[in-house]
Amino acid sequence: MGRFIQIVEVGPRDGLQNEKTVLEPAVRADFVRRLEAAGAKRIEAVSFVHPKYVPQMAGAEEVMAALPRTEGRSRIGLVLNGKGYDRALGTGVDEVNVAMSATDGFGLKNQGLNVDQQVQMLADILAGRANAEGAPGATPKLSATLSCVWGCPFDGEVSVEQVSDLVARIAALGVEEIALADTIGVGDPWSVTKKVEAARKAAPDATLRLHFHDTRNTGLANAYAGVEAGVDILDASVGGIGGCPFAPGATGNIATEDLVYMLERAGFSTGYDLDKLIESARWIGDRIGRSNRSALDRSGPFPKR
Repeated sequence: MGRFIQIVEVGPRDGLQNEKTVLEPAVRADFVRRLEAAGAKRIEAVSFVHPKYVPQMAGAEEVMAALPRTEGRSRIGLVLNGKGYDRALGTGVDEVNVAMSATDGFGLKNQGLNVDQQVQMLADILAGRANAEGAPGATPKLSATLSCVWGCPFDGEVSVEQVSDLVARIAALGVEEIALADTIGVGDPWSVTKKVEAARKAAPDATLRLHFHDTRNTGLANAYAGVEAGVDILDASVGGIGGCPFAPGATGNIATEDLVYMLERAGFSTGYDLDKLIESARWIGDRIGRSNRSALDRSGPFPKR
């Protein structure tokens, strides 16, 4: 097999957080297990946000309690602030992903914090994490995701300089993995190349991850550009479900099965079972009460198996 591309499955969090149907924690835990059976090694399983604002993510602790730690699997919990991080530490998450924004407008809507305040929030989390080192289970791996890297629903265009400056500030705090997210799906392959190159220059020692939404049908093209630019980690959501309740007009992520098909057809390795992914997409579609958006769900793989 060729070069390995790691696909982080985000369906149980980003995929479900914008759906009208609210699933019980037991169903969401079952969803995680099905995705892991399909090959997911890293999976964004829960979000530690207030259920008043995102009821679809209520019961994160219950989801994690139903998912005991498993060798070779990494379950990620998303947090928006220090309070969410403290909640995450009380569960069995293997990783914590701190959500941030490249713009003041989205940061204020999503977290009530502008960019400078978000950087300080992250610094405070990292300081507390450093103080807790040595305590069993107290310091899960930590990454940061920057929303609206390719455009903001409130502030408009986002410059390369805005992104590179913020990436440099985050890397200087010691964050080893930084995800660049096209939250509202406005990017194009050429701007992906530019911003990946700028982020790499700003944080040469950090690992980059990319997160694309397919709002304007450029998601897979953007993923292709990211891989060609040397990025080895991409987020995706089975069935193409997802969106952001705080980003008007944002639709689903790129579909995991479509991304796996594209990459493996080209000779890359992902470690996923395509047939099981399609089964998982249909399973979750039944539970949220609608068909999913993926092309592979409609057409199936090629050659037919």
